[in-house]
Amino acid sequence: MININDIKNGMTVIIEGNIYLILEFLHVKPGKGPAFVRIKLKNLRTGSTIEKTFNTNIKLEKAIIEKMPMQYLYGSSDVYNFMNMETYEQIELTKTQIGDDAKYLKEGLEVDVTFYKGELLGITLPEKISYAVTQAEPAVKGNTATNATKEVELENGLKVKVPLFISEGDTVIVSTKDGKYDSRA
Repeated sequence: MININDIKNGMTVIIEGNIYLILEFLHVKPGKGPAFVRIKLKNLRTGSTIEKTFNTNIKLEKAIIEKMPMQYLYGSSDVYNFMNMETYEQIELTKTQIGDDAKYLKEGLEVDVTFYKGELLGITLPEKISYAVTQAEPAVKGNTATNATKEVELENGLKVKVPLFISEGDTVIVSTKDGKYDSRA
């Protein structure tokens, strides 16, 4: 058990039987009344985000999450296959377990698969991933007074807006936080 005053961003806790990742927290000391802590939490089972308010005198149960590095092999319909890099053991994850992160997967990508007491929770992607551009329209001159962009298709089917100088065959780096172009590799 940990005191509510000792929490940090990125910590995992158990609240009402659910496993949550602490995204942000704020200690509030109002002029009147007792202090409290407002926490933004992400449910690791469902992926939903909620905000909860707690008194400063409570304790939370810490959840010990195991992260295992694995390599994405391939996907078929709603099932994605990953391989443990040390034991070569393979596991299957469903689309619901991965959620929106599925659109960033490409063959050979290394991810962290998260477990809680043997229960498979999902994956953690790298912050930035490089992709080859498979389809890009040629740049159109004109209307370049501000940031001119065009849409390209990447090797995994993801469509991203990039600057006009990016062409087919280039490698670009995409942020997995917001799905936007970051830089050219």
